[in-house]
Amino acid sequence: MDTLALIISIIGCINWGLVGICQFDLVAWLFGGQDAIFSRIIYTVVGLAGLWLITLLFRRAKRMDGE
Repeated sequence: MDTLALIISIIGCINWGLVGICQFDLVAWLFGGQDAIFSRIIYTVVGLAGLWLITLLFRRAKRMDGE
């Protein structure tokens, strides 16, 4: 699950990079605009993947402390 969340987050980061540098939203372009239901699903999945990765930070911190 961690690997899948990381891949999804990387894709989301690339999309945000394109928005910031080129003002081009690849997800919206591929799936019919920002308001299209499939685009919104993609945005939601990327957000959930990011939330999942927050737990990875805490799990890694526990391993480093020896717990």
